[in-house]
Amino acid sequence: MSISLQKGQKVSLAKPGGGTLTRVRMGLGWDAAAKKGRFGRSKAQSIDLDASCLLFDGSGNLADSVWFRQLRSKDGSVQHTGDNLTGAGDGDDEVINVDLQSVPANITQLVFTVNSFTGQDFTQIENAFCRLVDDTTGQELARYDLSGAGQHNAQIMAKVTRDGQGWSMTAIGATANGRTFQHLLPAVTSHL
Repeated sequence: MSISLQKGQKVSLAKPGGGTLTRVRMGLGWDAAAKKGRFGRSKAQSIDLDASCLLFDGSGNLADSVWFRQLRSKDGSVQHTGDNLTGAGDGDDEVINVDLQSVPANITQLVFTVNSFTGQDFTQIENAFCRLVDDTTGQELARYDLSGAGQHNAQIMAKVTRDGQGWSMTAIGATANGRTFQHLLPAVTSHL
Protein backbone atom coordinates (compact mmCIF):
# COMPACT_ATOMS: atom_id res chain seq x y z
CA MET A 1 0.00 0.00 0.00
CA SER A 2 1.47 3.36 -1.00
CA ILE A 3 1.16 6.74 0.65
CA SER A 4 0.09 9.79 -1.36
CA LEU A 5 2.41 12.50 -0.11
CA GLN A 6 1.57 16.08 0.64
CA LYS A 7 4.10 18.92 0.60
CA GLY A 8 6.29 18.84 3.69
CA GLN A 9 5.15 15.39 4.80
CA LYS A 10 7.94 13.19 6.21
CA VAL A 11 7.81 9.40 5.86
CA SER A 12 10.14 6.95 7.61
CA LEU A 13 11.72 4.45 5.24
CA ALA A 14 11.88 1.74 7.92
CA LYS A 15 10.48 -1.52 6.63
CA PRO A 16 7.20 -2.73 8.06
CA GLY A 17 8.06 -5.35 10.67
CA GLY A 18 11.51 -3.89 11.41
CA GLY A 19 14.75 -3.15 9.60
CA THR A 20 15.47 -0.43 7.11
CA LEU A 21 15.30 -0.25 3.37
CA THR A 22 18.48 -1.08 1.55
CA ARG A 23 17.57 -0.34 -2.07
CA VAL A 24 15.04 2.19 -3.33
CA ARG A 25 13.96 3.24 -6.78
CA MET A 26 12.60 6.68 -7.64
CA GLY A 27 10.39 6.54 -10.71
CA LEU A 28 9.21 9.49 -12.80
CA GLY A 29 6.39 9.17 -15.30
CA TRP A 30 4.50 11.62 -17.50
CA ASP A 31 2.49 12.13 -20.67
CA ALA A 32 2.43 15.16 -22.94
CA ALA A 33 -0.89 16.97 -23.05
CA ALA A 34 -2.30 17.25 -26.55
CA LYS A 35 -1.86 20.69 -28.08
CA LYS A 36 -4.71 22.19 -30.10
CA GLY A 37 -3.72 22.64 -33.70
CA ARG A 38 -5.41 24.01 -36.76
CA PHE A 39 -9.10 23.42 -37.28
CA GLY A 40 -9.53 22.12 -33.71
CA ARG A 41 -7.36 19.06 -34.24
CA SER A 42 -5.19 17.84 -31.40
CA LYS A 43 -1.51 17.39 -31.95
CA ALA A 44 0.81 15.43 -29.66
CA GLN A 45 3.85 17.31 -28.42
CA SER A 46 7.19 15.98 -27.24
CA ILE A 47 8.04 16.83 -23.67
CA ASP A 48 11.37 15.81 -22.18
CA LEU A 49 11.18 15.67 -18.39
CA ASP A 50 14.38 14.79 -16.59
CA ALA A 51 14.83 13.16 -13.20
CA SER A 52 17.92 14.06 -11.19
CA CYS A 53 19.34 13.05 -7.82
CA LEU A 54 21.61 15.48 -5.99
CA LEU A 55 23.87 14.16 -3.23
CA PHE A 56 24.68 16.58 -0.40
CA ASP A 57 27.21 16.18 2.38
CA GLY A 58 26.66 17.06 6.06
CA SER A 59 27.72 20.67 5.43
CA GLY A 60 25.07 21.14 2.75
CA ASN A 61 27.57 21.11 -0.11
CA LEU A 62 26.72 19.41 -3.39
CA ALA A 63 29.04 16.39 -3.43
CA ASP A 64 27.75 14.61 -6.54
CA SER A 65 24.85 14.52 -9.00
CA VAL A 66 23.10 11.92 -11.11
CA TRP A 67 21.20 13.13 -14.17
CA PHE A 68 20.94 12.48 -17.90
CA ARG A 69 24.52 13.65 -18.55
CA GLN A 70 26.00 11.68 -15.61
CA LEU A 71 24.08 8.44 -15.17
CA ARG A 72 26.10 7.16 -12.21
CA SER A 73 27.36 8.71 -8.97
CA LYS A 74 31.13 8.67 -8.48
CA ASP A 75 30.86 5.82 -5.98
CA GLY A 76 28.17 3.91 -7.94
CA SER A 77 25.52 3.95 -5.19
CA VAL A 78 23.08 6.01 -7.30
CA GLN A 79 22.35 5.11 -10.93
CA HIS A 80 20.04 6.63 -13.54
CA THR A 81 18.75 4.09 -16.08
CA GLY A 82 18.71 6.57 -18.98
CA ASP A 83 17.06 9.59 -20.49
CA ASN A 84 13.51 9.29 -21.88
CA LEU A 85 13.01 12.15 -24.35
CA THR A 86 9.23 11.90 -24.83
CA GLY A 87 7.43 10.27 -21.88
CA ALA A 88 6.29 7.51 -24.25
CA GLY A 89 5.25 4.29 -22.61
CA ASP A 90 3.39 3.39 -19.46
CA GLY A 91 4.72 3.47 -15.92
CA ASP A 92 8.10 4.90 -15.00
CA ASP A 93 9.64 6.77 -17.91
CA GLU A 94 12.88 7.55 -16.05
CA VAL A 95 14.27 5.66 -13.06
CA ILE A 96 16.96 6.41 -10.50
CA ASN A 97 18.13 3.43 -8.42
CA VAL A 98 19.73 4.03 -5.02
CA ASP A 99 21.65 1.47 -2.97
CA LEU A 100 21.23 3.16 0.42
CA GLN A 101 23.77 0.87 2.11
CA SER A 102 26.45 1.97 -0.37
CA VAL A 103 25.82 5.72 -0.13
CA PRO A 104 29.04 7.13 1.39
CA ALA A 105 28.80 8.08 5.08
CA ASN A 106 29.54 11.75 4.32
CA ILE A 107 26.37 11.99 2.19
CA THR A 108 23.46 12.95 4.44
CA GLN A 109 20.77 14.02 1.96
CA LEU A 110 19.62 12.95 -1.49
CA VAL A 111 17.37 15.46 -3.25
CA PHE A 112 15.26 14.36 -6.22
CA THR A 113 14.23 16.93 -8.82
CA VAL A 114 12.37 16.98 -12.10
CA ASN A 115 12.61 19.59 -14.82
CA SER A 116 11.39 20.10 -18.36
CA PHE A 117 14.50 20.15 -20.51
CA THR A 118 12.36 21.23 -23.48
CA GLY A 119 10.97 24.12 -21.43
CA GLN A 120 7.23 23.39 -21.30
CA ASP A 121 5.50 24.17 -18.04
CA PHE A 122 3.41 21.72 -16.01
CA THR A 123 0.13 22.93 -17.53
CA GLN A 124 1.17 20.95 -20.64
CA ILE A 125 2.05 17.74 -18.80
CA GLU A 126 -0.44 15.05 -17.85
CA ASN A 127 -0.23 12.06 -15.51
CA ALA A 128 3.09 13.24 -14.04
CA PHE A 129 4.21 11.51 -10.86
CA CYS A 130 7.22 10.40 -8.93
CA ARG A 131 7.26 7.42 -6.65
CA LEU A 132 9.53 5.66 -4.23
CA VAL A 133 9.66 1.87 -4.45
CA ASP A 134 11.31 -0.73 -2.20
CA ASP A 135 13.55 -2.24 -4.85
CA THR A 136 13.92 -5.55 -3.02
CA THR A 137 10.16 -6.28 -2.88
CA GLY A 138 8.75 -4.02 -5.63
CA GLN A 139 6.33 -2.46 -3.13
CA GLU A 140 5.47 1.18 -3.82
CA LEU A 141 6.15 3.01 -0.59
CA ALA A 142 5.22 6.57 -1.49
CA ARG A 143 3.81 8.47 -4.44
CA TYR A 144 3.79 12.19 -5.19
CA ASP A 145 1.55 13.45 -7.99
CA LEU A 146 3.16 16.26 -9.98
CA SER A 147 0.41 17.08 -12.46
CA GLY A 148 -1.53 20.27 -12.06
CA ALA A 149 -1.74 23.71 -13.50
CA GLY A 150 1.34 25.80 -13.03
CA GLN A 151 3.52 28.18 -14.94
CA HIS A 152 6.68 26.46 -13.70
CA ASN A 153 8.82 23.96 -15.61
CA ALA A 154 10.61 22.29 -12.70
CA GLN A 155 9.87 20.87 -9.31
CA ILE A 156 11.94 19.92 -6.29
CA MET A 157 10.15 16.68 -5.54
CA ALA A 158 11.54 15.10 -2.39
CA LYS A 159 14.58 14.51 -0.25
CA VAL A 160 15.82 11.35 1.44
CA THR A 161 17.73 12.07 4.64
CA ARG A 162 19.82 9.93 6.98
CA ASP A 163 17.69 9.39 10.05
CA GLY A 164 19.74 7.66 12.74
CA GLN A 165 20.66 4.26 11.31
CA GLY A 166 18.02 4.48 8.57
CA TRP A 167 16.55 6.98 6.15
CA SER A 168 13.42 9.12 5.91
CA MET A 169 11.76 10.82 2.97
CA THR A 170 10.28 14.32 2.97
CA ALA A 171 7.96 15.47 0.19
CA ILE A 172 9.03 18.97 -0.85
CA GLY A 173 6.88 19.70 -3.89
CA ALA A 174 8.37 23.16 -4.41
CA THR A 175 7.93 24.71 -7.82
CA ALA A 176 10.89 26.18 -9.65
CA ASN A 177 12.09 27.10 -13.12
CA GLY A 178 15.06 25.71 -14.97
CA ARG A 179 15.99 23.31 -17.74
CA THR A 180 18.62 21.38 -15.72
CA PHE A 181 19.32 20.71 -12.05
CA GLN A 182 22.06 23.39 -12.07
CA HIS A 183 19.39 26.06 -12.56
CA LEU A 184 17.52 24.65 -9.55
CA LEU A 185 20.41 24.65 -7.04
CA PRO A 186 19.51 27.95 -5.31
CA ALA A 187 15.96 26.68 -4.75
CA VAL A 188 17.15 23.21 -3.69
CA THR A 189 19.57 24.47 -1.05
CA SER A 190 16.77 26.34 0.73
CA HIS A 191 15.20 22.91 1.47
CA LEU A 192 18.24 21.24 3.01
